[in-house]
Amino acid sequence: MPLLALDTSADIAVAVVADDGRPLAEHRAAEQRRHAELLAPLVVAALADAGVDRRELTGVVAGTGPAPFTGLRAGLVTARSLAFALGVPAHGVCSLDALAVQAYAAGVPADAEVVVVTDARRREVYTARYRAVPAAGAGASSREPDDVETVDGPAVLHPEDLAGTLGDAVVVGPGLAVHADRLGAPATADVAGVDAAVLARLALARLARGETLPTEPLYLRRPDVVPASARKRATG
Repeated sequence: MPLLALDTSADIAVAVVADDGRPLAEHRAAEQRRHAELLAPLVVAALADAGVDRRELTGVVAGTGPAPFTGLRAGLVTARSLAFALGVPAHGVCSLDALAVQAYAAGVPADAEVVVVTDARRREVYTARYRAVPAAGAGASSREPDDVETVDGPAVLHPEDLAGTLGDAVVVGPGLAVHADRLGAPATADVAGVDAAVLARLALARLARGETLPTEPLYLRRPDVVPASARKRATG
């Protein structure tokens, strides 16, 4: 039975996957400002392309960030609301986990550690360090691991502070396009954005091991915009 997966940690990514992780339809919008406006139409389009009625979904998977408040909130609220309306579970997967899996699938050696970086704005990066968990029974042609193990993070850091901790790790992720000079690492385009189908496969693998996948967001810092504090009442 199919799963819907979505991520709004940067761009908007939506996928419908079969219960074996095979993608049935994928849609992406390179848009980091209008998540709430564009996400629902992309979900509708992905379901239509997959030939799946939303009532057939057995779960909804959402990337939990880390990411800025507004975009991430749009994805998680949509995932929770849709899951509630359909009476199916909502599952959360760290968005950086998917980028790490994508890096190994793109050719990073399985015995190397990967540091994923995404742009956190304010001249900072969101980051986490990983090692691969080999795919069980995978053939020689399979490069995508079953999962990744978090070595450090997630965290939000200045690139210069991260640069001194990299060691022999392979640095990947969309944050390189913005912060390559400050990280002292070459810019690459191997993992330019979260693949929602990979999020779904990670969720399936973790659920099969009996893990719980909460949908709590990884904001890591206060939102850029906060309500003004109430004015004190003058007393006479």
